Amino acid sequence: MGAHSRGAVRSGAEGAVRPGAPADTAPLPQAESPPPAKASGRDRYFDTLRALALIRVVTYHTFGWAWAGMVFPSMGIMFGLAGTLMAKSLERPAGKVIRSRLRRLLPPFWFWGFFVVLAMLVHDWMPGWEIVYWVVPLGDPPGNAWGEQAWEILWYLRTYLWFVLLSPLLLRVFRLAPIPVLFLSLAPILVLNFVWAGPDNRFGSALWDLSTYLFCWILGFAHRDGVLRRLRPALVVVLSLTAVGYGGWYAFAHQADAGTYDLDEIPLAQAFWSAGYVLLLMWAKAYFRIDFAWLTRFRRTDRLVTVFNARAVTIYLWHEIALVLAVPLIDRFWNVPAFEKWLPLDSQWFMFGIGWILIAGFVLACGWVEDVAGKKKPTLLP
Repeated sequence: MGAHSRGAVRSGAEGAVRPGAPADTAPLPQAESPPPAKASGRDRYFDTLRALALIRVVTYHTFGWAWAGMVFPSMGIMFGLAGTLMAKSLERPAGKVIRSRLRRLLPPFWFWGFFVVLAMLVHDWMPGWEIVYWVVPLGDPPGNAWGEQAWEILWYLRTYLWFVLLSPLLLRVFRLAPIPVLFLSLAPILVLNFVWAGPDNRFGSALWDLSTYLFCWILGFAHRDGVLRRLRPALVVVLSLTAVGYGGWYAFAHQADAGTYDLDEIPLAQAFWSAGYVLLLMWAKAYFRIDFAWLTRFRRTDRLVTVFNARAVTIYLWHEIALVLAVPLIDRFWNVPAFEKWLPLDSQWFMFGIGWILIAGFVLACGWVEDVAGKKKPTLLP
């Protein structure tokens, strides 16, 4: 995003290809008698959005569909959800909240990073002092081209980490003048796009990503504080459609410059499209009090949503490695005559399925780290 590309993974059975920052099929729900009410306090509307966002990320990184971000801007949605949860958490002392967030995020990152760094070292990578970003990713961690498909996704963790650190100040400023601050949160991306592009380094990359998703994060504050619920429906619809319209127009008007209309390659378009889209989703949640409580009647689907949310960091970190490993695995299938005859080995949809099987394996093998980070008893599945 911004100074660095968020290109999609154009994967296939022929060989591994590249990715780049928030919805597809899930098992059909089986109607069953509703389970006892749970006292977990989870909001199934937000949980479902997060699960769909993760599915969309994996889908985009498999097929590279430029239109996928317009159908469901997963990263804008993810930052919006994280913002509202952060505002809720900051009802407690800020220091404790930040330490808790770091504790939940960093151990899964370190566990994953150990294997990625080790693999790059084996493939002739020699790090400098920048390796400190593999300890705390306040800047883009370094790496070589061999491991680029794995580590390029870390821009999201870096941006999330900065938002967490800045949230006590951002929330205080927001509460001084909620509506003006919400709209002014789009100013930084306008400045970077039209006035000053920022430095061409790690700080510049972080600045672009923070500016792109700042509105969505602040929007989470607005939802938590009840600001959205007080807005008139007509006003919200007009503002949302205006933002989406401008973002879409800018993307198509500048696709010659970017080589695509993919929002991930055009930060200003991404900022406005995500702003309008997420505004409508969060306002509808607040205004109509949507909670998706009915989801608990469909135990298999509800269980799937639970797993996606409890293993969100694991799925995000390991999904690219799963897609990379799917390529040589499918190549082996070509050596089996029955597989070559009956399986669609050259189809990206087949690779998509194999990728999810490998992701499930990583969830079982590595997801327990999230339990440990959250001070819970390690389990194979939540």
